[in-house]
Amino acid sequence: MAKFTYRMQSILNIQYQLETQAKMELGRAQMRLMEEEEKLQRLIDRKEAYLEEGRKMRSDKLHVNDLKDNRNAMLIMDEMIEAQRGQVALAQKTVEAARLKLQEVMQERKMHEKLKEKAFEQFMSEENAAEGKAVDELTSYTYGQRGKGE
Repeated sequence: MAKFTYRMQSILNIQYQLETQAKMELGRAQMRLMEEEEKLQRLIDRKEAYLEEGRKMRSDKLHVNDLKDNRNAMLIMDEMIEAQRGQVALAQKTVEAARLKLQEVMQERKMHEKLKEKAFEQFMSEENAAEGKAVDELTSYTYGQRGKGE
């Protein structure tokens, strides 16, 4: 029996590599998104600490400069939080782009695998036909030899 070789195996191998790379890229993008979300949460927690500090200052003796500093710190934190939300949104877009790329690469790989399966099925049907033909020839030869012997 002949050995099956898929003539586009190198393309399928490249598709496997592209899929692996796309998975790694998606993983990196998700890690970056998590890091950006953690930064955002730390900034929000820091703002909450400033708010709590401001509440304490108002309940104790009033120091105008401390209250102004606290208010300025909270305004700065608001700006930093807004900027960080932009970074989170950017990271989310990167993750989505990586996910779409992975999906596309996986579809191409599956398509090539289907082509390989169909090529193998065709190969098997040709091999079965060749084997059937060989059996028929052998049977005809054997029958022909019996006819001569009689």
